[in-house]
Amino acid sequence: MGPWDAFNHLLNFVAPAAAMALLLALSGRIFGSKTPVALAWWARAAIVFVVGVAVLAAGLVVLGRDGKMLTYAALVLACATCQWVLVRGWRS
Repeated sequence: MGPWDAFNHLLNFVAPAAAMALLLALSGRIFGSKTPVALAWWARAAIVFVVGVAVLAAGLVVLGRDGKMLTYAALVLACATCQWVLVRGWRS
């Protein structure tokens, strides 16, 4: 495998985490409360992205391969919980 193929595989590995992060950060303004949040949308997206990549990497290590549904379920749960904590969802 060449360097471009490795880079393409890496991008495809982190794509679900990037999609979740952007979807959660941008939809937070639409579905969230009207109170101001502590972080900008791009900072929340970056934090949720890092959490998502960590969950995907943990799923790869624990399950032995990428793309298992259990890993994606854990990704959704972890990203949603992270977003809830970042926007202080317990206060609304």
